[in-house]
Amino acid sequence: MVSGGAGPVGGAAAAGLLVPLPVILPLCAAGLKLAIGARLERVQRFISAAVLLAVLVVSLLLLVAADRHGPQVMFAGGWAPPVGIVLVADRLAALMLVISSSVTLAVLVYSVGQGLADNDEATPLSVFHPSYLVLVAGVSDTFLAGDLFNLYVGFELMLTASYVLMTIGGTLARIRAGATYAIVSLLSSMLFLAAVAMVYAAAGTVTMAQLPSRLDALPDSVAMVLQIALLGVFAIKAAVFPLAAWLPDSYPTAPAPVTAVFAGLLTKVGIYAILRTQTLLFPGDGIGDVLMVLALLSLLVGILGAVAQTDLKRLLSFTLVSHMGYMVFGIGLGSPAGISGAVFYVAHHITVQTTLFLVAGLIERRTGTTDLQSLGGLARLSPLLAVLFFVPAMNLAGIPPLSGFLGKLGLLRAGVDDGGALAYLLVAGGTVTSLLTLYALTKAWNVAFWRAATPEMCAAGTVLESREEDTPEEGAGDAAGSGAPTGSTGPGAGPPGRHPAAAGGWPTGGLSVLMRRRVTTTFGGQEITTTSSLPASMAGATAALVLFGLAFTVLAGPLFGLTGRAADEMLARSPYVEAVMQK
Repeated sequence: MVSGGAGPVGGAAAAGLLVPLPVILPLCAAGLKLAIGARLERVQRFISAAVLLAVLVVSLLLLVAADRHGPQVMFAGGWAPPVGIVLVADRLAALMLVISSSVTLAVLVYSVGQGLADNDEATPLSVFHPSYLVLVAGVSDTFLAGDLFNLYVGFELMLTASYVLMTIGGTLARIRAGATYAIVSLLSSMLFLAAVAMVYAAAGTVTMAQLPSRLDALPDSVAMVLQIALLGVFAIKAAVFPLAAWLPDSYPTAPAPVTAVFAGLLTKVGIYAILRTQTLLFPGDGIGDVLMVLALLSLLVGILGAVAQTDLKRLLSFTLVSHMGYMVFGIGLGSPAGISGAVFYVAHHITVQTTLFLVAGLIERRTGTTDLQSLGGLARLSPLLAVLFFVPAMNLAGIPPLSGFLGKLGLLRAGVDDGGALAYLLVAGGTVTSLLTLYALTKAWNVAFWRAATPEMCAAGTVLESREEDTPEEGAGDAAGSGAPTGSTGPGAGPPGRHPAAAGGWPTGGLSVLMRRRVTTTFGGQEITTTSSLPASMAGATAALVLFGLAFTVLAGPLFGLTGRAADEMLARSPYVEAVMQK
């Protein structure tokens, strides 16, 4: 059974039929790919790309229908709530679907190119792609969930796939980071399930359209406990300070496509859940001041951590924690302008943050490292890579007239319009954070791209190994005199990732040589070779996301109009409730 909001009934009902497809299509494709296994490689890649392209098209149709006709609703099996599962695509959910499907499609293309470049055929096809499609299905289910328990199921789908993706390759660093990520995720899942049980015990339902009236009838103290329980869970998933300590150590160790989609998208799923529950279930400013304090701490602590980093991936991870504060700021304000600014900034940040992590993967592909102290001269060695980094970096920093500037300006204006002391403090904190973001990214640009190349930089063609411990290689000094070629990994080779000119010649005299092992971005953890030219599909997917981020600047007017209508719809609550309850 499907239904729509106000408007032409036929068109709304037809669009309602599309609501479950962003969940069903990736799950079906994942099952098919698991059945095929590692065979028919080109067919498998085509299936993945075609399914994600179909999800993008469906998401665009849902966005148009939701904007014109109101929330689109699907009752699974024709069972109306509270018995059946309900999926709802309003403006907010449909916009998030469009952004997420665009980003996941680009990252998939990037991952295919990386698997080909690594000559790693089995892992991406038999493990990575099915897990990735399940992740996409979980994200879509989270955006469309019309009840709290289905929201929990969406999170679990997403997290189950993320455990596999986080540890692909089985390197020690990934297993260690994956264990931390799994423990934090399992803890948050347990708390989420407990919070859902508390809501059901207090209100007698978990259907979001039924909860507003029932929660409004509860004593204020009970409603506050439920609000804090849900907010705490979502703050862990969104990496909001002080519940963000797990993120900088977990994300940078994963392969570049995994890190990109985790950093760009998964944390925003937590922000989406906060947006949904704070506007639909717990309206008002009862906890707005607390959210603004958390936003201020996230802004400042995160960006100070970023300034102190010497590794590009960790620097970007800390900026991620920091910029979550902008979104929480808008939610804490609770005004139409604040909610609209938060939604715009979520869409902008998903795209830009994903792009920067993909660029970090390209830097590692070219140089063998993301350690800023070992980088230099990339603007001369790879002008394309320099452009791909510079544009989203300036966008994230908020340089006019890019969308990062427009999103921050919208949030800061909403804070000024609020007029409260805490709001003004956040306006100041947001401005300082933007300047420090510019400083951190400019420093990274100067060190990695603008200064002269360092002796530690890998030459193109260097073979890198994905072990992180240092291993003594007996007899290496005796073999060094034979002039082993750059980048070889035989017993007589120099340290992988370095060449004789950089090291001043290998040690001699039969002394043990400490072999330097680097953690690479491969899927399977096997050796890769640095390249002077970037793999076409990896660079093309990254460039597409750069252009997608610039489109937010060109289309800022219509996009702000859409986020404004989405904010009004969320704060009104009645369009969502009436579409589901068929009033």
